[in-house]
Amino acid sequence: MTALDQGLLPHDDLADAWRAARPRPAGRHLDSAACSRQSNRVLEAVAHHARHEAELGGYVAEATAGDLLQQGRSVLGGLVGMAAADVAFVESAQAALATLLAAWRLPAGSRVTCLPGEYAPNAAMLRAAGLVPEPVAVDGDGRADVEALERSLAADPPRLVHLTHVASHRGVVQPAADVVALCRASEVPLVLDAAQSLGHVDVDLGADVVYSTSRKWLAGPRGVGVLCVRPAVAAQLVPALAAPAGLPPLRALESGEAHVAGRVGLVLAVGEHLAAGPQRVRERLSALGRAGREVLDGAAGWRVVEPVGEPTATTTLRPPDGVDVVATRARLLTEHGIVTTAAGPERAPGEMTGPVLRVSPHVDGTVEELEALAAAL
Repeated sequence: MTALDQGLLPHDDLADAWRAARPRPAGRHLDSAACSRQSNRVLEAVAHHARHEAELGGYVAEATAGDLLQQGRSVLGGLVGMAAADVAFVESAQAALATLLAAWRLPAGSRVTCLPGEYAPNAAMLRAAGLVPEPVAVDGDGRADVEALERSLAADPPRLVHLTHVASHRGVVQPAADVVALCRASEVPLVLDAAQSLGHVDVDLGADVVYSTSRKWLAGPRGVGVLCVRPAVAAQLVPALAAPAGLPPLRALESGEAHVAGRVGLVLAVGEHLAAGPQRVRERLSALGRAGREVLDGAAGWRVVEPVGEPTATTTLRPPDGVDVVATRARLLTEHGIVTTAAGPERAPGEMTGPVLRVSPHVDGTVEELEALAAAL
């Protein structure tokens, strides 16, 4: 029996609470993999801190928020299985990777195992740091072949493994727990890009480094990200400047020229995520993804990329021959008020053969919205 046959999605109370906590959307927001909707409470907290900066001075206001930000580091660390001392606020997921690579200073020519469908900006930053990305074998869904990786690690281990947990162009979850175990056994550090997975699927898996963003599934402000590094890797980092006296070494990676109000908003958003119940959030998102694939596959000739039961809320659709994905995305927005993403092959040129339309509701999504999208297509 399918989700549609049952006619139900789990945790409707969670959806109702999420919806009530936010401004009313102008249309149908099916684009959380790009940028989720912040709650009224988060919006007010950001504005409140910005006002404090105007009233008290920026650095005085930051000091007054110090305890809250430290609580946020602790909670964010907990979501990835690390401690507050292992967490640094940055400006985005991409800024996190750039900051990590700049401080790690790995020897030029070091090999990095990653997916063939690696996010293009990630691959570009690895190359810019003098590293050499090498693809691991994958199956037909773009999922890492764990046995092939095990053989590769045993025969000729790379300097590190970089794994994008959930891609931006395909809602498939990588077998990160298995990869963690293999990397640990081979003593190869694993860096996990959790930009599309933190707040979406479980990321407490034991990776050596986890980095992510605020604006997607955690529904925090834009312009804020997080970098989490276990002590064994943190000890290898050489920041340009040392951390201030009395603070954990990783704090050296935090910019002093920061959007502190955004960090405050992220902490509030993470608190809301915990209050909602991360497992309940994951269950609702997974069910929405299944429902979306059931509703959308075949609509007007569009075909779903992911397996129907993939435990994510992200559905990507290949267009029928001759249909322009960018124009379709624009038409959905202007004519129907439906927000989606058009993802071109430049996003992951090692894997994508053409553009896709990405659909990504958050927990307030409904089957009716998905059916409206199918009809609009």
